[in-house]
Amino acid sequence: MPDNKKLPQPKFLPMTRPEMKRLGWDGIDVLLVTGDAYVDHPAFGPALLGRWLVEHGFRVGLVAQPDWRHAESLTVMGRPRLLAGVTAGALDSMVAHYTAFRKKRSDDAYTPGGEAGARPNRATLVYANLVRQAFPGLPVILGGIEASLRRAVHYDFWSDRIRRSILLDAKADLLIYGMAERSLLEAAQRLEADPRGSLKGLPGTAFACDSFDPPAGTRVVTWPSLEEIQADPKKLMAAALAMEEQVHLADHWAVQKSGDRTVYFAPPAEPLTTKELDHLLALGYSRRPHPSYQAPIPAVAMLAVSLNTHRGCGGGCSFCSLALHQGRRVRSRSLESILAEARHLAADPEFKGSISDVGGPSAGMWGAECLSQEPCRRVSCLYPTICPFFKVDQQANIEMLRALKKLPGIRHVRVASGLRYDLALEDPSALSALAAEFVGGQLKVAPEHVSDTVLKLMRKPGARRFEEFMALFRKASQQAGKEQFLVPYLLSAFPGTTDRDMEQLARWLKDRGWKPQQVQCFIPTPGTVATAMYAAGIDPQGRPISVPKTDADRLRQHHILIREPRTPVKTGDRKKGRR
Repeated sequence: MPDNKKLPQPKFLPMTRPEMKRLGWDGIDVLLVTGDAYVDHPAFGPALLGRWLVEHGFRVGLVAQPDWRHAESLTVMGRPRLLAGVTAGALDSMVAHYTAFRKKRSDDAYTPGGEAGARPNRATLVYANLVRQAFPGLPVILGGIEASLRRAVHYDFWSDRIRRSILLDAKADLLIYGMAERSLLEAAQRLEADPRGSLKGLPGTAFACDSFDPPAGTRVVTWPSLEEIQADPKKLMAAALAMEEQVHLADHWAVQKSGDRTVYFAPPAEPLTTKELDHLLALGYSRRPHPSYQAPIPAVAMLAVSLNTHRGCGGGCSFCSLALHQGRRVRSRSLESILAEARHLAADPEFKGSISDVGGPSAGMWGAECLSQEPCRRVSCLYPTICPFFKVDQQANIEMLRALKKLPGIRHVRVASGLRYDLALEDPSALSALAAEFVGGQLKVAPEHVSDTVLKLMRKPGARRFEEFMALFRKASQQAGKEQFLVPYLLSAFPGTTDRDMEQLARWLKDRGWKPQQVQCFIPTPGTVATAMYAAGIDPQGRPISVPKTDADRLRQHHILIREPRTPVKTGDRKKGRR
């Protein structure tokens, strides 16, 4: 259906035939299958993409957490006319199910009642197979974080082996990586124009075929094949760095072979403009779980009273998937768009007057832009030092927060997590204002470690920068007459970390009377440079590093920090610590 026949936005996307009929639809064009419960909030991908397609004239139905043992669980609204989109949900399903020590998790924040077990292991593969059973011949498109990070040959922590692209294992027609609005819409429009047409060549996608000619004049890079990486895991590092470069430069195609199959990777799709992002986030979301759910969905409690101001992160940390998924170039909403969402939130009878968190992948990067006119080959905008072309007006961030706080019905506006402390140090007055006005007692920050050797491998600033941040935050809090705490996120068992490094971190915390509250043992998630370090035992320059690999090694390092009951970190007291 062309754009001039766009449909009115429903209160909720339909999940059953009666809901579909109440909208006056005799069928659906697109079916979205997800491993999360359906929450009609822009932080949940299926709600976002579903409403985007409806806005462009396509009837979208959604099946959330289907019974993967029975294909009939997908047929509740009949056969989709054009395609089915499949996602494991907001998390890789293996990360959702298992801890860093491969222990089964007992809960799931994206499921009603927080109950575990509502989605299968390797949900993308299972759901894709289910779609093929339910609707033979229907085009299947993979998306979401699980598919995006497994789009190429990758190391799988859970099976401890190198696996080929999830696209091949799923036998899907197309894989969309990154933010999917443009690619999914163009796929639907192509199939609308020709149901048997080709989906090959769309920006931001991967597809498999025997032969494909990228556009004339386009650079094509060949990544190490499955067999090459299996024979020499060090080549996984070359592949990881090459994928990272393709996402950032966005100027070339890539090709990778697995046996007799070839996967082509188109350059990333162009990010949405500010105007498009504003429009997307104003499509009538109810911000609530689907009314069919009887039990609360834990993830909703935080997301329902938070505001996302931008996409993308310039950090480029070696262990983080954000740059691979959303990209390093920040795309921000307009101030009016942010204020409009806040007004909508304040008008909700259930709103208690507090916006719990304002930010994005990293807080404080709203409005950030790169001023360079030349191709950039840096692996991070912030490491080893902040790039002179990376510009963000932190005073504008503070004024945006103040504008939110002035709105009727809003008493408190908080920035609670995700602040890049090295970037915050570039404008001490903005940091002082943040601490005085917009931190509600605790601020979560991510130094990750204090060993400069480990921090270099993480692409994080040195420990001295975090200590400078601590001092400035403490001073600003005291001047504001506020007793405030920092809650540091810490990583154990990162590739290249030795027991001596962990002991250094433990001593550093002890010297300050701090007891760790947020310690995560490193999980090698597919696609990242850190995971290539873990699998290959080398740093990005190819030099050997020590890697804690066995559960015994990983647990030993983890327990160097986790020895006593957890307490928060008090910014105003170096020695005593407080509960």
